[in-house]
Amino acid sequence: MKNIRLTVSLILMLATYASSPIMAANPNASDMTAISNDSETSTIYRRAVESAIWGMPAVAFDAMRQAFLHDAGAKYNDVVYWSKQADWKFQVTTPNASSWYVYLAINTKEGPIVYEIPPSDGAGLFGSMNDAWQVPQADVGPNGTDAGKGGKYLLLPPDFKGSIPDGYIPVHFKTYNGYSILRAIPVTSSPQDVAKAIDLVKKIRMYPLAQAANPPGQRYIDMNGKLFDAVARFDVTFYEGLARIINDEPVQPQDLAMMNMLKSIGIEKGKPFNPDTATKEILSKAIKEAQAGFIQTNRSFEPFYEGKQWSIPAPKTAHSTKFSFYTNEFYALDERAGFFFLGCAPPVKPGGASFYLFGQKDVSGIPLTGEKNYKLHVPANVPAKQFWAATVYDLEESNFIRESPKLEVNSYQSLQINPDGSVDIFFGSKAPEGKESNWVYTAPGKGWTMLFRFYGPQPAIINKAWKLPDIEEIK
Repeated sequence: MKNIRLTVSLILMLATYASSPIMAANPNASDMTAISNDSETSTIYRRAVESAIWGMPAVAFDAMRQAFLHDAGAKYNDVVYWSKQADWKFQVTTPNASSWYVYLAINTKEGPIVYEIPPSDGAGLFGSMNDAWQVPQADVGPNGTDAGKGGKYLLLPPDFKGSIPDGYIPVHFKTYNGYSILRAIPVTSSPQDVAKAIDLVKKIRMYPLAQAANPPGQRYIDMNGKLFDAVARFDVTFYEGLARIINDEPVQPQDLAMMNMLKSIGIEKGKPFNPDTATKEILSKAIKEAQAGFIQTNRSFEPFYEGKQWSIPAPKTAHSTKFSFYTNEFYALDERAGFFFLGCAPPVKPGGASFYLFGQKDVSGIPLTGEKNYKLHVPANVPAKQFWAATVYDLEESNFIRESPKLEVNSYQSLQINPDGSVDIFFGSKAPEGKESNWVYTAPGKGWTMLFRFYGPQPAIINKAWKLPDIEEIK
């Protein structure tokens, strides 16, 4: 497992991450000396870092599950949705502020679950189903198995050995838990079209197969304007989430070695996680190093355009392994951790319904920061059949900037358009005078990143005939 950094010294790791904007949050030199001089402490520290790298996708999933259960007050099989486009209170990793979202938590511990998707009618409904490690199991909607015609998906637990009833689309999970995030896309942003999209959402059903003859009433919970705090925290609670997943899920064969390593930090299947004060202090320092590593990993994405700063927000192993990151030669744990630090809900078939470009540096290759002002020139004729969006995120958690007054500029909005059809987007803590419609907020003192999304991507973006210029600092 050459991607696991067990043999990398602490000093070299810190040197690698020294350029990170969150380096100040990492343990200082005296802390490092104390840790490295104590063999037992050093072992706990190193294994805590490696456990965070290995466990990042599962902990990110658990954060979403906790928000579903506690912030939304939902129960398994409930449909949580947003009746309006998301504001900053929708705290998942790298969402957009253009879509009407739907979130469902999947739990098959008691047996198979039926997941009914309605036919697309007057609106688009697309997304994926992912297991507890966020590996996509099936796509739904026009680019999914149901091809937009709707259908009854049957979600099967890892130990399922029965026969599949007629009329169902079987989906075999390797974990008992999972989730599905869907996006409802109206034809236009008119109230009438939005109402059609929400009506489509309210035709989604989820219930146990055992009750298929007489399904219970479906609960729909609208989270519009309410906090849905579903991002992992990079403190001791990170390991609490990891312990929950270990106790809830079967161990995958490729993860057996990690089970022994987890004992070093107090996580063991079938036992409560209750670290003492000294261990908590070590874990608090270790998770900061892991966090800095995730940021650094994502800064190594290959450019999409030669000589430019835009990249596709996923390493090559993501697509080649269908987001399992498990190859015949190695387990790409570092790349997997970086990807699921950045985002969630990957599809089985990427690129069909949407295409993303990731921006984290300006035209000079300097990381984006809230102290500066920037401009992005978007050429005319953006190759997006449905719409496009430019959305800003907090560098340290990959979420909407908390308390942000303006998250995004998108083509649904009334924008100032240049005579040639192009659009200029501005980024900073304050809008340039007269440019409020084309401005996105960035927080002073914080690094930020952005995604430029193409919904219904056209060939001109895939073959690079249409090019998005780099972000430029406004002096």
